[in-house]
Amino acid sequence: MKPQIENLPISGVKLVRVNRISDSRGYFVETYARPDFVASGLDYEFIQDNESRSEMPGTVRGLHFQVPPFAQTKLVRVLRGRVLDVIVDLRRSSPTYGKHAAVELNETTGEQLLVPVGFAHGYCALEPQTVIFYKVDQVYSAAHERGIHWGDPGLAIAWPVAGEGAIVSEKDQRLPNFDYTSVYFE
Repeated sequence: MKPQIENLPISGVKLVRVNRISDSRGYFVETYARPDFVASGLDYEFIQDNESRSEMPGTVRGLHFQVPPFAQTKLVRVLRGRVLDVIVDLRRSSPTYGKHAAVELNETTGEQLLVPVGFAHGYCALEPQTVIFYKVDQVYSAAHERGIHWGDPGLAIAWPVAGEGAIVSEKDQRLPNFDYTSVYFE
């Protein structure tokens, strides 16, 4: 069954709903079937799967992206818990350049977020032991990894945590604000 696709306010970003079949045992769902995604206009060849677990609510990861030729499209979903998932448009020619969108993803609905090339991506765990899973269409390259500081006041992201209340890696704390990030995507 083809996924249901909802366009988010920023061009190219999609919320993907797939059909869950539930009964007394639980549920079954096909989270990704390439022919169905292609038929829905989402023609990406995912080549790597990633999984991340955040032990504590308030854990923030991001805002990350990779630059060409290793720029990635991501298909993100939550296996356990809930996250506030955030994307920032890095495409300079886009009318939403420098703007962000945020959506809650959780294990209950199973919705997925399609984040195309040209966006920074991050999330905040809203529950203990939250597990996030995502497919990417390009392998990870440390030399091509970049990021934007999650708490950049110029982005005005309404994170559910602030400053000292956030659990953030040292690497992510050192990321520059948006205004100090080079343009990699036209």
